[in-house]
Amino acid sequence: MPGGGAGRAMARAKAFLGLWLPAMAVLLAGLWRAWQTGQADPWDWSIAVAGLMALIGFLLANRTIVMLIWIALGVVAPVLVFCAMASGQLRLLPSLGLALTALLPLVAAAWLRHPPILRGRMAAMGMIVAAAAILYFGPASSLAAADARPKLAVLTGLPLFWDEMGPAGTGPRDAPIITVLRTRFTVLPLDDPRDLPGTGARRLLIAQPRALAPEQLVAIDTWVRAGGTALVLADPLLRWPSDLALGDRRRAPTSSLLQPLLTHWGVAPDRFESREVRQFLADGRLLTLSGAWLSHGRTMTARTIGRGTLLLIGDADLIDDRLWLADPAQPLNPRSWIADTPAALLLWLGAAAPAPRPWMRTPADVMLALRWAILVGTGWAMVGGALLWARFTDRDEEQKVKTSKGTRGKSI
Repeated sequence: MPGGGAGRAMARAKAFLGLWLPAMAVLLAGLWRAWQTGQADPWDWSIAVAGLMALIGFLLANRTIVMLIWIALGVVAPVLVFCAMASGQLRLLPSLGLALTALLPLVAAAWLRHPPILRGRMAAMGMIVAAAAILYFGPASSLAAADARPKLAVLTGLPLFWDEMGPAGTGPRDAPIITVLRTRFTVLPLDDPRDLPGTGARRLLIAQPRALAPEQLVAIDTWVRAGGTALVLADPLLRWPSDLALGDRRRAPTSSLLQPLLTHWGVAPDRFESREVRQFLADGRLLTLSGAWLSHGRTMTARTIGRGTLLLIGDADLIDDRLWLADPAQPLNPRSWIADTPAALLLWLGAAAPAPRPWMRTPADVMLALRWAILVGTGWAMVGGALLWARFTDRDEEQKVKTSKGTRGKSI
């Protein structure tokens, strides 16, 4: 009896570890990308889930389908719990996609090794193709250029169209935010606001420009009042890194020089936020602000000027790719963003934009989500170990009997 009890305890422990270790391994495997971007996106775990499930399906092909499904759900559940609690939302399609990414490779690998039905291997190949299609088409895709791209004039002192190379000179290069804007607009760099009427543009982005003459400010005011839309980024304390020496005319001004024009328009920010802060908009989009003016606690001030529209943001650092992009090589991929800044700019300028990303909210939310994810994974493994331990034991005994018979047959 003691030996039988020890055997059952060992079987339960084996079943628990067989269910718990894959769940924890997948949870940890996907966290590295989540830490990089701040997004709690189930698709960030999809590759790890598919790969591990295929391996488990191949190794445990002789187990029952119930056990395989239990393992798959035990791997997916902690990830979805973490994503839901860290971001405050559970998206249906990504969640369903992750579940299918677990089940299809798992069953396919098992059927390739031990097909339970006629033409099982053909069905397994179909599952592999379906899983590959889900992995390819499921996650958010990169921004593609729109067919119709209206003109957008850009007036700026920031290095958005050229690359700083120290005191020696400059080189042409689009900043990542300009790369994004070019997918929706025909972007026109503007040196002198008095040339605005000749551009044919009805949208203007003003981002921390150098000092403008009074007649240039009048030209902007006249253009807006005639029906133009101006998105103004006026930073009171610019922190954009620069290799240019202080006093170099090519440097953007440290403080906005647009105050005379903003005062003429009746705009007066009331609070200065010196810290770098994560600001969530009403639609769930995230911006990262650094040294910004806020008007009545709002990120943006909208004002009708004549027949035109003014949109004022008291921060220009927010379009610095260091504050919204994790991978500089992928500015068009929303999964590589660390803030919704590009999408917000597109919307403010009247263009189509990707949906808000599932951002992690606060460090406390993330820690709570991680604790619950581990708890759910552990609980699922404990229940599975208690219910399925006999299946582990029975299958092991069957395998031992088959191996023993095969050995005796060869010796005879």
